[in-house]
Amino acid sequence: MDVTEVLLPGVGIRYEFTNHEGHRVGIVAERTGDFELVVYLRGDPDEGRPLVRLNSAEADAVADILGAPRIAERFADLTKEVPGLVSGQVEVRSASPYAGRPLGHTKARSRTGASVVAIVRGEQVIASPTPDETLQAGDVLVVIGTREGIAGVDRIIQG
Repeated sequence: MDVTEVLLPGVGIRYEFTNHEGHRVGIVAERTGDFELVVYLRGDPDEGRPLVRLNSAEADAVADILGAPRIAERFADLTKEVPGLVSGQVEVRSASPYAGRPLGHTKARSRTGASVVAIVRGEQVIASPTPDETLQAGDVLVVIGTREGIAGVDRIIQG
């Protein structure tokens, strides 16, 4: 199945695909973290009929239910809109001084300016982790910031 991505400047990204019944479906990932599920009318491919609007927590729940969490990809795509802002991944290794400790103990955002926006733990995605979320060896942190900021988070996590 082909999924088309369309950058919507100032709004976010729209993902489009045609389902097995021939309906064109769109998912708009807004910069606010909200999502909108749209079905396009057969006669007019530019006119969409909104089906449902989801906040980020609801969208994450739906993604988990469907078994297709795409949090890391979504944030990576959204960074295309802001020059100098990039996303990166930082692995928490077993030797990390922060394995088994809360994310907030890293003080990563205040020390680097970069933000941990998600934690990928196996098949689970923890979107917008709180400072109390305990990091585990093998976790992959999804980080948004400058290249220098992401490198700084990596240095902090690795000790």
